[in-house]
Amino acid sequence: MTAILRDVTLRDGLQLTGKVLPTERKVEIVRELLALGVPELEIGSMARPDLVPPMANTLELVAALTPEELARCWVWVATPRHVEKAAAAGVRNFQYCFSVSDSHNKANIGRTTEESLAAMPAAVEFARAVEGRIQLCLATTFTCPFEGAVDPRRVLAIACDPRAEGSSDIVLADTLGQAHPGQVSGLVSAVAAQGHWGTPEHRIVFHGHDTWGMGVANSLAALTAGAGVLDGSLGGLGGCPFAPGASGNTSSEDLLFATRPEWFTPQALATLVPISERLLAELGEPNRSRTVEGSRSEAAAFEWVIRK
Repeated sequence: MTAILRDVTLRDGLQLTGKVLPTERKVEIVRELLALGVPELEIGSMARPDLVPPMANTLELVAALTPEELARCWVWVATPRHVEKAAAAGVRNFQYCFSVSDSHNKANIGRTTEESLAAMPAAVEFARAVEGRIQLCLATTFTCPFEGAVDPRRVLAIACDPRAEGSSDIVLADTLGQAHPGQVSGLVSAVAAQGHWGTPEHRIVFHGHDTWGMGVANSLAALTAGAGVLDGSLGGLGGCPFAPGASGNTSSEDLLFATRPEWFTPQALATLVPISERLLAELGEPNRSRTVEGSRSEAAAFEWVIRK
């Protein structure tokens, strides 16, 4: 069971830490992960730096990367102006995000869900003007920290809305990590059944959090139901600063160990783990990856254990 991993450490991973990594350190991490074989990365956000300080140097990072590197990198945007500004800096992959629930969208972006959706055609046009790709990214697709359970019909209505046409992919985010595999499978299947999503040209991306310990299980359920891309962060770092209780992305290491893409070998894990451990030590954050924990065990006969 394979999937494309998008590592989101440098955006969703960092934004809860409150610490700004120097641009050169971010460049180093991007290049380490791309060289290792990670297919896609989310590297930053156009969010206001006074609200999300770790994203303050996103455009400096973009300027330091080559067009070839940027072709594999995504940047979070929430308005057409964000897309225009990021495009001028060299970004070509835009993740246009808003929440399915109005309360969270107002807390996160300062507008209603309808207002964000209404602005999407303009965002699509700015992306098209630079021959870029833009994703429809839906936060709080299962639960909202302010409103509780989210009606799946609301998600499907947005997924089928003509104003979202032009999106390359749809991202379904379990922002709070409160969903269970049955819910994830049901929603991903329902989105795929619309006929537009779930193809190589219009991928379904599942963005899960491990708050309730279901990160890997939910991601595998999404994959079986039609998702082609899974989001994760190194060591399970991160979460949303505007969603109380939304701590901990699903670990990239755990997703890779579970899905076993062709490039992910025991040697690749042995290279990845120190990258993860060094970053988390710099940030003063715990490593929540069970795969990292297992790789440091004494079970030396298992090929995935990192030998000392």
